[in-house]
Amino acid sequence: MATQQSLSVEDIEIDLLLEGIFRQYGFDFRKYARSALRRRVRNFIRDEQIGSVSLLQDRILHDRQWLDRFVCSLSANVSAMFRDAHFYVTFRRGVVPLLRTYPFSRIWVAGVSAGEDLYSLAIVLEEEGIHDRCRIYATDINDAILKRAKDGIYPLDLIKSYTNNYVRAGGKRLFSDHYTAAYERGIMNSSLRDHIVFAQHNLASDASFNEFHVIFCRNVMIYFNSELQAHVFNLLHESLVTFGIIGLGARETMKFSPHEHAYEEIDKNARLYRRIA
Repeated sequence: MATQQSLSVEDIEIDLLLEGIFRQYGFDFRKYARSALRRRVRNFIRDEQIGSVSLLQDRILHDRQWLDRFVCSLSANVSAMFRDAHFYVTFRRGVVPLLRTYPFSRIWVAGVSAGEDLYSLAIVLEEEGIHDRCRIYATDINDAILKRAKDGIYPLDLIKSYTNNYVRAGGKRLFSDHYTAAYERGIMNSSLRDHIVFAQHNLASDASFNEFHVIFCRNVMIYFNSELQAHVFNLLHESLVTFGIIGLGARETMKFSPHEHAYEEIDKNARLYRRIA
């Protein structure tokens, strides 16, 4: 009984925390999937050695730096460069030929987080010789997150696993051609950022800001509840040109979305979809 009471109090505290963040700063996390959100809040207060969610709320509402740290923890989606190798193999074979038909392509990487998918995409475009004909918009909800993506710095132990992913994903060079190793870190080549625009955008509350030929929104919506997922699918659909491509994460699908019948699968295992209506 005490455990159930404790959980109920915790949920009330989380509701108040999210409402306070929305009213004070305009960031809306109220429609994030509750189980994942609860887990991340617990991890944050444990790592920061804060006694309760209420104490965390007090710090966040009175200190913007605490908000930035908390938002980064919520947006630290688990990813890896060239994760889901089949996705990138299919992208090279099925999407790059389409991009070659355009004189110029706009691509949106939504919820860029630490930038793993962003740099994977940029490497593919560079190796395929169309990087300079593309403009990539990399967005997330605050500058602290965007800085991590823009820096493009990853621990060397991760770089080793990324190298294996790159080979499985059909890489055409040595993966080491795309980064410099220094101080136990891999620093992605600055040339990969030549055609990337980093900008703030909140999928939960902001509107469409352009029309795109390709949209990556991978391993983002698994953290949203069904209502917010539907909202984001509407936003992505509104932002995509006819015959444009949407790439989702391995645990995400266009099925049961508001626009399911407006898309066809390029490959059922790759989570790549073409808009046909």
